[in-house]
Order: sequence, then C-alpha cells, then structure tokens
Amino acid sequence: MPDKIPADSVGLVTPQTQHFDQPLNFVCGRTLDSYDIVYETYGTLNQSRTNAILICHALSGDHHAAGYHSIEDKKPGWWETCIGPGKPIDTNKFFIVSLNNLGGCKGSTGPVTNNPATNKPYGPDFPIITVRDWVNSQARLGDALGISQWAAVVGGSLGGMQALQWAIDYPERVRYCVAIAAAPKLSAQNIAFNEVARQAIMTDPEFFDGHYYERGVIPRQGLMLARMLGHITYLSDDSMRSKFGRELREGKLNFGFDVEFQVESYLRYQGRTFVDRFDANSYLLMTKALDYFDPASEYNNNLDTALAPAQANFLVVSFTSDWRFAPARSEEIVKALTHNRKNVTYVEVRSPDGHDAFLMPIPQYIGVFKGFMERIEI
Repeated sequence: MPDKIPADSVGLVTPQTQHFDQPLNFVCGRTLDSYDIVYETYGTLNQSRTNAILICHALSGDHHAAGYHSIEDKKPGWWETCIGPGKPIDTNKFFIVSLNNLGGCKGSTGPVTNNPATNKPYGPDFPIITVRDWVNSQARLGDALGISQWAAVVGGSLGGMQALQWAIDYPERVRYCVAIAAAPKLSAQNIAFNEVARQAIMTDPEFFDGHYYERGVIPRQGLMLARMLGHITYLSDDSMRSKFGRELREGKLNFGFDVEFQVESYLRYQGRTFVDRFDANSYLLMTKALDYFDPASEYNNNLDTALAPAQANFLVVSFTSDWRFAPARSEEIVKALTHNRKNVTYVEVRSPDGHDAFLMPIPQYIGVFKGFMERIEI
C-alpha cells in the first residue's frame, strides 16, 4: 500500500461471505444444494436502497475490485481506476457490490471448495456453469442484501456479458446497464483460443483429469501456457510493439531457446504469477462460460428479440485496438438495442491498449463513463 492512501481510494476493505442453503439449479441440469458467495462493498447504501451498483468481473477477476485488504498490499483492487470517491463509480454517491462468481477460486463455492457429499474438493465434478447461472446467483445475493433493484449493473469483457444477461433476465431489477469491451457471443476464433488454453491445462501431466488437489500438485506448466496465450490476446500489436519491440533481454542473440526477447520474459512472468493466484479447474469453467454465452441462440439467433425485454438505459463502450472483442461486436449490441428503441449510448474509444484498455485510466473512456454514471438518479 502507498505510504498515504490516495484521497480517491476506498481504502481498507474486508471481504464478506453470504451463505445460501436454497438449492441453485444450473442450466446444465445439475444443482448446488448450498453454496457461498464472497463479496466486497464500497460506499453506503441509502435508506431507500436505490443507489446500489453491481460489479461483474471478467474471466480471471474476483470480488476485490477496489481498495486494499491490508497495509501490506502492493496493489489495490483490479478496478481501482474506476471505483472510488469522485471516480466514474463514485462511492460518495453509490453503494457498490463486487462479488466472486460461483466456480471461481477466491472464496465463492467452486472447484477448490469441499463437496459436502465427498468431503473432498469438487475439482472437475463442479457443475459446468453459464452466465445465466451467475446472474441467477447474483440475484439471490441482491435479495440477501435487501436490494430489489440495481441502480446499475456494470462489467467489462465477461463482466459486460453478465450485465447484458441481467438486462434480459431481470429487466425490472436493472435501471442502467454498462457493458464495456463485451460481445453478444464469442467468435469462432475466440472459442478456438479458449480451447487451446484448455488443452494446455488438460494435457499437463499433473492435471490428473482435474483431481490434482488430492495428489498435492497443480498443472503449473499448462496453466502458465494458458495464461500466456490469453495475455497475448488481451494486448494489441501496437501496445506490444511500444512496450517491447524486438528488444533483447541481454542485448545480444544467444542462439538458444531460453528467454532472449523482452516480450518472452514478460509473458513467462505473467504465466508464473498467474499460476500462484488462480486455479486450473476454475479457468476451465470460466472459459466455458464465455464460450456458451449466446442469448440470441434462444430466439432463433435473433439478438433483437433477445434484447427486447430489457428496460435499462445502456452504455456500451468499445476500444479501437481491441481485436479480441472488436468494436464491431459492440456495434451488434447497439444495433439490436436501437432496433428495439432502447435508450443506448455508444462510444468507441481510441486506444492502443487492446482488450485490457477497459482497466486503464484513458481520459476519453473515464470521461464518458463518469458522465454516464452521473446521469443516474438515486
């Protein structure tokens, strides 16, 4: 943590756990009889309970979106850029709820959690989960917190997909919907990237069909490769060129297969650190949830019809250099909303930072986001 907490930070925060004994039925046909959801809150819920914002996280995200857990923390939450006093999601105005989705590995029930039926970790036996399942569990969390309607549901990437699903499935419970760097479904290319990542994990000799916990090992190499591949897709060619170019780590060629280029060193570092903070089975589940998201598939592949129930006011944001969730994909959402005469604001932000731009303090992006959130009446 910095020597002095910045004035626009939420400061020290403590995760909370909500336990549920009401069974949750999954789209896949399985059921969780009981489960926990870990979440954090920032700001204060007003007396009328009309100022609550739900934050939905992306593939490798979690509940820790802002602030610090302890004075030893080196980094704040993953969306510190946008959550805090005076920021787009202003804690002086809003009460923010940020959760770790089911199937994750940061406290909510998932593969690393003990299965009451076996007293062993669920591992690969945890149900395949979908975005709709997450939204249903999030609705129950809202109920438990006494929040019958969200002032806004907000998310980037996979989080933006959850925000869209909220607007479709619970239209009366969402006044504003913010979908950033999202898509109405994955392209074949995106599904292909996810499959390569899963194969890297599942073919690791220490994966053991997902039962690696019992053997005291983790599929380190496979998970590292999956993260390296994913990280490449989150960056743009321009951002990689500006960060690394073809810079050599030692200033000369060594004519071998160890790290020579700075970009190789960077990717290996990203892979190694990811292995220490994320679970392989959770990664498999999260990528499958991404692959399966396609609300239009239930309406003869008509996105207009899928979004027709929505009542929210929408903000859709894309980034020019995001080739994984390209602006054209956001435009599909905007067109469907426009055809339904929904109130939608769309901005394509010029940025060289690729898909990761939604996490960065880009002035145009922050300005648009802040302006939209200021319009929300509580």
